Amino acid sequence: MDVLGNMIIAIKNAGNAGRDTVTVPYSKMKENITTVLTKEGFIKGAQMKMVSGKPTLVITLILENRIPKVKGVQRISKTSKRVYKKSSEIRLVKSGYGALILSTPKGIMSGRDARKEKLGGEALFTIW
Repeated sequence: MDVLGNMIIAIKNAGNAGRDTVTVPYSKMKENITTVLTKEGFIKGAQMKMVSGKPTLVITLILENRIPKVKGVQRISKTSKRVYKKSSEIRLVKSGYGALILSTPKGIMSGRDARKEKLGGEALFTIW
């Protein structure tokens, strides 16, 4: 079961349905990814809450005139096939309108930040 894939698809589907928030099960990696997505401007933020005794992550989406900010997502590295990129291989997503999310030795960061710091890593997904 791909928990990261489920999270990014839930974000996209909730935006397409016109919802303001989406809840996903909590993990530290998901929290770090939502921090990067907030910094890149794709979501407003995320908060950890206890629901029925289990930690969940409540993600607040950005809707502009009922149109979601997140138009699409694509999972790159999967459990069956890992994809790694060097800093020189990191390219713009959708001519700069999207973002590549990487897992680097310094933590989860966007492709722009990884290129600036000359870091490579596992390419998790793209979002636009």
